[in-house]
Amino acid sequence: MSVTLRDFMTSGDVLTVSGEATIGEAARRLSDRNVGAAVVLEGDAIAGIFTERDLLRAIAAGRQPEDSTVRDCMTPDPVTLPPDHAPSEAAELMSAGRFRHIPVVEQGRLVGIVSIRDLVSAGLHMASEEANVGSDFP
Repeated sequence: MSVTLRDFMTSGDVLTVSGEATIGEAARRLSDRNVGAAVVLEGDAIAGIFTERDLLRAIAAGRQPEDSTVRDCMTPDPVTLPPDHAPSEAAELMSAGRFRHIPVVEQGRLVGIVSIRDLVSAGLHMASEEANVGSDFP
């Protein structure tokens, strides 16, 4: 049995926000949930991702938290992967693209999110005999 994103992703309780939300609202929700990213939905479709880094860039550019929308500050059209994707490939994409979160999509629907922290934490908890060189884990 191969290891997949399904084994490590956060599912069922993924933080989502509307593009119409203010970045102040989104920042409070990120803080309340102690997470670094929220998936931006338009209906059931993923429009973007709003991360701590997006918030930092918005504030650095002089945007006001209660006057700026998530849609104006989010990263549009994020990379998404299916839950049966290899964690090592997800880690490679994150490293190459310099981002830390990937929404996980199955049959066009958001089913989870995986962060680089999820992948690293999972790797640290793997039994040493399972963490072989050349395995399908970063």
